[in-house]
Amino acid sequence: MSEVKAGAANAPGELKGALLGFVEELKSYRQDIQKKLDAQDERMSMFERKNAFRTRSPLSTEAAPEVPHQKAFNAYLRNGDDSGLRGLAIEEKGMTSASDGGFLAAPQVAQTVQNSLSNAVSLRALANVVQVEAGAYDVLVDRDEMTTGWANETDATVSTTSGVERISIALHELSAMPKASQRLLDDAAFDVETWLAERVADKFTRAEAHAFLRGDGVDKPSGVLNSEFDVTGKGSISTIGELKTGVAGAFGASNAADKLIDLVYALPAAHRANAAFVMSSKTAATVRKLKDADGRFIWADSLAAGEPARLLGYPVMLAEEMPEIATDARAILFGDFKAAYTIVERPELRVLRDPFSAKPHVLFYATKRVGGGLVDGRALKALKFGA
Repeated sequence: MSEVKAGAANAPGELKGALLGFVEELKSYRQDIQKKLDAQDERMSMFERKNAFRTRSPLSTEAAPEVPHQKAFNAYLRNGDDSGLRGLAIEEKGMTSASDGGFLAAPQVAQTVQNSLSNAVSLRALANVVQVEAGAYDVLVDRDEMTTGWANETDATVSTTSGVERISIALHELSAMPKASQRLLDDAAFDVETWLAERVADKFTRAEAHAFLRGDGVDKPSGVLNSEFDVTGKGSISTIGELKTGVAGAFGASNAADKLIDLVYALPAAHRANAAFVMSSKTAATVRKLKDADGRFIWADSLAAGEPARLLGYPVMLAEEMPEIATDARAILFGDFKAAYTIVERPELRVLRDPFSAKPHVLFYATKRVGGGLVDGRALKALKFGA
């Protein structure tokens, strides 16, 4: 009986000892896990430092790859120090020296200019825009629709094409030369990059809007209005079909709206789905007064902000480079401009600083390569104000 009582007395002590041992083992296990995690963190930190060292330019104290270009470009604009850009040109082999036509603009400057061009009221908003790295762009256009037919198991299948036509669009150099005083450039509060981007974008937008409509193709894009026109109204790949109002320099007194309806339905149905009108503001002022046979205006202003007005259900873009209503003027264009006209550009913007030609001012010679041309005249129609 006494032995049983002694065993019962020792049980709590043994349990306590076992628990303490388990706690010590748990602590040791946690310490081992923490050591392994610390070692893993250290290896990851070393890897990140090595990777940052490989990607970082020696001109920068930060790891972001765009910072060296921005800092070097800012120094070049303000005081003509091109050592940073030349160092980047050697390291990246992507930014040519000034002797090759200037240095590549900092990414945010080039993007600001590109955004302004894309949002401008010009043919860019309607046409097909392609970015390339070459000096020209080739477009292949089907001369006719595919010839198709029905066949059974014994008859030969008929499915042939009549061939394609190759159209080459050359790129031309578009330039702008904004200028600023050196005193202004020395002012640290003056945001030279934003100023340059805004000036260049404004000049480029105006030049492009004119060239895409009226360009003669000599050292500039070939504009839509520089194309050949088919008086039969049919048109082809290289010609645009035109319709006449029947009155020199005006709409007909009794059938003005009818002529616009004829213009719409002269376009093939496949192109009408994406079609739009293009005309000047003064022409639009005349058109929006026209009514149909029931006395309803054929022009409808948009009820939503940012949406274009509509004429006979199709959007209208106002382009001041379009001719106004006059004798034999092609003052209204209608069609699928995305299928009809292609704009080609190289994405980069180059800037060359010139402190000598306009002393005491500093000129910035900014260039961009752009081209444009008609690729399928069948997708467009023109209304000519002539008898």
